[in-house]
Formats: sequence, C-alpha cells, structure tokens
Amino acid sequence: MLKGILAISGQTGLFKLVSNSKSGFIVESLIDKKRMPAHATSKISALEDIAIFTEEGDVQLQEVIKNIKEKENGGQAISHKSSGNELKAYMREILPGYDEDRVYVSDMKKIFQWYNILQENDMLNEVEAEEEETSGEE
Repeated sequence: MLKGILAISGQTGLFKLVSNSKSGFIVESLIDKKRMPAHATSKISALEDIAIFTEEGDVQLQEVIKNIKEKENGGQAISHKSSGNELKAYMREILPGYDEDRVYVSDMKKIFQWYNILQENDMLNEVEAEEEETSGEE
C-alpha cells in the first residue's frame, strides 16, 4: 500500500506516483485526484521509506499505520488538528516507547493526517496485504 505513495514538501496531503517524466514524476493527489508534475528538485518522501524513532530502534510507518487501524477498527484516527497533548497521548497508545525527544508533534500530525487520507481512500487493506507478502518472503 505504501509503495508508490509520496509526501511532497510544501504540498498538502499524499500523492500516488503515476509515471516518470523528464524532470521528475507525474503524481495524483489522493485528496482531489488532480494530477501534477513533481519536480526532481522537490523534497519527495516515499511513505514506504519512513520510519518512526522508538527507544528500541526504528519502526516502519507501515507498522504504525497498522497499529492505528487495529485501534480504530479501520475507522478514522484522531484529527491532526487536535492539541499537542492529545496527539502525544494517542501516539503513546499506538506506539508505546516512541522516542519523545525525537518524534515531534509536527511528525505526529503528519502521521495521523496521512492515515486518515489513506483511510478515506480505502487504501488501508492494501497495507496489510503488502505486509503479508513481505513477511512471507523472510
């Protein structure tokens, strides 16, 4: 599920990689379905490459999303516009032992906003299907 899903610095929401172009990529917004170029000079992050700091090491974003899905039974997560204290309490529930010194409220806002965008686009089942494929290969 996270394969081909991108976050672009300076742009709201998440984007699906559609194709490559000479100067970067063509992406489609998961919010409004509009396509646009994403230039190679933009800071583009693939969700599959993102990990969250914990006291024991790093945990892949995919695992965090799975934890939220289990907590919410596939429903919406806390709003990314909630207070910092509410976001921290929610983060402790879904990822006990997250590194409170290196995971900022701004990071939490992104995680919960991204989860809710994926949930709204009915893409959460793909997370688990992808995870089962990779764990079966080990």
